[in-house]
Amino acid sequence: MPFEIVHWVSEANPRTIVDGTYGGGGHTRLLRDVLPDDGASNLPSPLVIGMDRDPSVIQRDDVPGGPGSDPKVELFLGSYEKAPAALAHCDRTHADAFVLDLGLSSDQLADRDRGFSFTLPDAELDLRFDPESDLPAHQWLAFHGEKEIADAIYQFGEERFSRRIARQICLRAKERSPVKTVGDLVEICRRCVPRSKNHDIHPATRTFQALRIVVNDELGILERTLASAADWIAPGGRIAAISFHSLEDRIVKNAFRNDDRWEILTKKPLRPSEEEVRENPRSRSAKLRVAMRKADVSGGLPGRPPL
Repeated sequence: MPFEIVHWVSEANPRTIVDGTYGGGGHTRLLRDVLPDDGASNLPSPLVIGMDRDPSVIQRDDVPGGPGSDPKVELFLGSYEKAPAALAHCDRTHADAFVLDLGLSSDQLADRDRGFSFTLPDAELDLRFDPESDLPAHQWLAFHGEKEIADAIYQFGEERFSRRIARQICLRAKERSPVKTVGDLVEICRRCVPRSKNHDIHPATRTFQALRIVVNDELGILERTLASAADWIAPGGRIAAISFHSLEDRIVKNAFRNDDRWEILTKKPLRPSEEEVRENPRSRSAKLRVAMRKADVSGGLPGRPPL
């Protein structure tokens, strides 16, 4: 939903924007064009801070001639949870806009070393955004019992057949043939999950979603970030968050609704246009919510005395 993002962010007349999920850089390039051209001496220079947990993403674009070499763009390796540290590195205390696109990028789906795509059955079942942190998914499965695995698949994937799947995963481990690849887990899901009537959802979709959320602590990071965002987004600034499943969307909705510092600008989530869905079928489940940071009663910036 690139044009919707640009519309809602541009209304804040931002000078500092944090793109918390840089990915392929599409939003960052569009957001860069939203920035003013001037570099007024009494104001911060216009800047988009692009953040990503994937080292390969930053290495790809933070090179001479790449997007990271643009004076209006700074790229940082790390979770968007570290946005305040990225702002401080750029000598800023606050952002005017914060953008989150919580979906997987095309590059991640195509990376056979991560195991995000069902079309690469021989790929290792890793599922981490940052391959240097925590455990890959196949090791997480090896270190947890049947109940913990079933609970995770049910809670984070909303998979009704989580107990069947967990039982088969643990049976394979007992038979000294543990799940290690994408194909191993897809085979189990095909056997355990009945074919849906509409045939739209791959039988392994919910299980892969659940394990990806677990190994990357996706929901925990999202909750913590949204809980603190009003501390480092300036009054009048905006958050625009695109979610792709109900668990993410619920967290975003509740974070905006339960914090009086936010004014909700999208009473209902915005959905992609029919044209965008035709061009990019993966966007069909996207939901965009936008909120604005209310002005402090004092008239000053959060945590700072009024001028």
